[in-house]
Amino acid sequence: MLRFVLTRALSLGLSLVVASLVIFAMIEVIPGDPASFMLGLNAQPEAVAALRDDLGLNGSLVARYLGWVGGLVTGDFGISYTYRVPVSELVVERLQVSLPLALFALGLSTLIAIPIGMFAATRRGQVSDYAIMGTTQLGIAVPNFWFAMLLVMLFAVQLRWFSAGGFPGWDKGIGPAMKALTLPAVALALPQASILARVMRSSLLDVLHQDYMRTARAKGLTMAQATRRHALRNALIPVLTIIGLQFSFLLAGAIIIENVFFLPGLGRLIFQAITQRDLVVVESVVMLLVFAVILVTFLVDVAYAVVDPRLRRRR
Repeated sequence: MLRFVLTRALSLGLSLVVASLVIFAMIEVIPGDPASFMLGLNAQPEAVAALRDDLGLNGSLVARYLGWVGGLVTGDFGISYTYRVPVSELVVERLQVSLPLALFALGLSTLIAIPIGMFAATRRGQVSDYAIMGTTQLGIAVPNFWFAMLLVMLFAVQLRWFSAGGFPGWDKGIGPAMKALTLPAVALALPQASILARVMRSSLLDVLHQDYMRTARAKGLTMAQATRRHALRNALIPVLTIIGLQFSFLLAGAIIIENVFFLPGLGRLIFQAITQRDLVVVESVVMLLVFAVILVTFLVDVAYAVVDPRLRRRR
């Protein structure tokens, strides 16, 4: 197991190096002069020269890359051109909203999807199976921002159970903060739960037709007992893949939902940084998100090995 983890950790490190090279090239090299891009076409040459000096763009590419990577490793992401504060402060502040929101939505989607997928798989071809498949298809097709607006109209405007938007901050207490994140989390979770439930159903159906399941039933186990003891563990492997991908999407892909609910999250920060041409923020946050995706992939691979020990011997 230790060798497996070390091998995957080495692969993670190499992936991060490649990703940093690609991001650095795409933002600071390929587009041309980043300072001219940030200030616009009508910028004065003196202002462009001053910004180039401020951003450290006058050095060699190798020195700039090593300086950027060294700053990332030590937590120095540079100074935001728009906000005039360290990018690390912006990221930490926004993660306090985006990370709990992503975990909240991921927990909801998993808790909803796995029981529903199991229920549908064990009742294949029945009315309840068709009803669940139709509902999940609708959940995938409906855009989450439209569903978010429905939630606001029903639970915030009509029933007044939740606020229509905004985030009070964690210093106001866990209760008010989680209440503000509930509707956004539900809006994010339902489409993801629909996808996950269909994957769970398909995966479990494949496992239920394996020979060892017939053997388990022949020994006297009920369908529920055989599913719980033998099928569920193997059926979870593709589900773990989807959960890992969903977390990455929820962490960075909630831009529209964060704007619908006026949440000061990481997705909204990226959107604002792109519109304001703040390349320092874009570059650092994109690298941070890539790191999060690769780290989650690493953890999913380790979870594979825990769920199915045969995978350790194959690598």
